Amino acid sequence: MPATPRITPNTFHAAPHAPARRALLAGALALALPGLPGVRPARAAAPPSAIQWTLAAGYGPGVFMTDNLRQFAARLSESSQGRLQVQVQALGQPHSMADIRQATGEGAITGGQVLGSAMSAEFPIAGIDSQPFLTASPQDARRLWKYQKPVLEKDFAARGLKLLYAVPWPGQGLYAVSPLNTGADLRGLRMRTYNLTTDSLAQYAGAQALDLPSGPALEQALQSGGVDLMLTSGATGVEMSAWRRFKYFYDLRAYYPKTLVFVSARAFNALDEALKNLVLQAARAAEDSGWTQSENQSRQALQTLQRNGMEVLAAPPPGLKLFFDRFGERYAIDWLKQAGGSEASLVFAPYHANK
Repeated sequence: MPATPRITPNTFHAAPHAPARRALLAGALALALPGLPGVRPARAAAPPSAIQWTLAAGYGPGVFMTDNLRQFAARLSESSQGRLQVQVQALGQPHSMADIRQATGEGAITGGQVLGSAMSAEFPIAGIDSQPFLTASPQDARRLWKYQKPVLEKDFAARGLKLLYAVPWPGQGLYAVSPLNTGADLRGLRMRTYNLTTDSLAQYAGAQALDLPSGPALEQALQSGGVDLMLTSGATGVEMSAWRRFKYFYDLRAYYPKTLVFVSARAFNALDEALKNLVLQAARAAEDSGWTQSENQSRQALQTLQRNGMEVLAAPPPGLKLFFDRFGERYAIDWLKQAGGSEASLVFAPYHANK
């Protein structure tokens, strides 16, 4: 490390050489009389060091959720004129979605994106959007978010997190290797699970649950034919080329699970007010854009599944619909017991009252 120059009382009293005196005088005149002919304006001071944020992506490249996060980061870096530099870390480099919450709490990263229902063990209200058939459209999902967000913001703040925005996946449908007519047709089949809703569905249907979040294990299961059922969106099915394994897609629109983007509250609170406002503005823009992208992805995905030989069914057979209606009722009762009624009522009451 280079030695730090010593500053002594004589440092400030030593007479500079004549050229140095002229330079000092010119600088002083430039500051006092910027319009004086022959006097060059003083060079602007260098901006303070940029603040660095690192956000971990919860999904792979080419997924619209990942693109949305990168757009948020770029927008924020630009609007802050470089004062806040936001880097997006690719999935698995080194954090998986399951690691992002803990890594944020430990300070290894500033924040990232995580499927809300995957955080429901810590934040029960985060899983409210994965209740089957609570919402029937993107408009319903957005209205639910209106009442869910303030409750979740408070819960996150109590755990040292700052919730920035949320983007929904398109409505969830059921992929199957063979036709399904009733709930009995699911019994014994190998079903991909990844959250409380899918775990509960597999148990209710008597299917064999396979814990397969997005990643290499799921890819291997699809390639090897190791999975028979999958409840996820059309967009996710396109991302993983679901037609390699599945022949049928039942467009149930069972629920619209949201991905949450958050940062450490400490990192957010360390910003000055101007930067905080820019972060919140960029978050609102990313949320609006993300909801629009989600609806577009849904329409395009169904067309892509059909083009690749899958049969897309807009409505399930009556027997299958009855099975899912009963499952939805059962799930809602169990979820309320786990989540507790007080917080849930803050969301459910206005949501149902303002249909």
